[in-house]
Amino acid sequence: MTLLQLKYVVTVAEAGTISEAAKRLYLAQPSLTAAIKELESELGITIFQRTNKGILLSADGEEFLGYARQVMEQTRLIEERYLGAAQVKHQFCVSTQHYSFAVEAFVDLLKQYGGEEYDFRIRETQTYELIEDVAKLRSEVGVLYLNPFNETVLRKTLRENHLKFHRLFLARPHVFVSAFSPLAQKDVVTLEDLEPYPRLSYEQGEHNSFYFSEEILSTRESKKDILVSDRATLFNLLIGLNGYTICSGVINEELNGKNIVAVPLAVDDCMEIGYITHSKVGPGPFGIRYIEALKRYTAGREE
Repeated sequence: MTLLQLKYVVTVAEAGTISEAAKRLYLAQPSLTAAIKELESELGITIFQRTNKGILLSADGEEFLGYARQVMEQTRLIEERYLGAAQVKHQFCVSTQHYSFAVEAFVDLLKQYGGEEYDFRIRETQTYELIEDVAKLRSEVGVLYLNPFNETVLRKTLRENHLKFHRLFLARPHVFVSAFSPLAQKDVVTLEDLEPYPRLSYEQGEHNSFYFSEEILSTRESKKDILVSDRATLFNLLIGLNGYTICSGVINEELNGKNIVAVPLAVDDCMEIGYITHSKVGPGPFGIRYIEALKRYTAGREE
């Protein structure tokens, strides 16, 4: 197996067809096909499934592609540092539940290390997809929470996917509400205080188990439930409908504005917020720097 073969696999996956990849690589199509088949034979796996519409990554291929991208990124950094190679467009991806500190850390990473060209991605996504992203090495880091209700199921899911959870801080439950809501005037709110108001939650798609919910107390009955898929919509509905969402209480006024406030919730529960990484492949240089930024932005938040 050579670095050139890894480059071929990455290019074919990005191009979607052998013919398009061959053009990008300035190779004859039969030569590219032969090189990939030789690699598949050497590894004993099928990386690409050939169809009449092009090629598709197999399950083994998705995992291999994650490793290949890591190696190629490390190689580019070595070439830049020690061989004086021209800077290239670096790539990095993180998947996260909806936390402002995760966005702050991402902004910090870009400002310090983005360079002239980059392809950095942050995916605020559903919990199961977040886990899958890191398991399949589409993302180097994932950010989520554990608590007494979901911990057994999520830790089992993480183990099965060869992932490790690293704690950042422990948070007491809060609710996000509009600054104009009657609830915003309270020092502490109770579950009874919340009953007249709409409850907003992030939808979890096909894996809509209570254990994958982004909000604690997800099994509690509510007369008014609204599911959303993104943070901006949730915040707009908090303001427009005097709704609430149960959360960690960590909010950034610069990112989220002054119209959303966090109020402590009087329940005996907690959220252990942390990040996950692959146990077999360590984060690359940008992943390490992102984790350092996460720690800076969450330092001192332990309650």
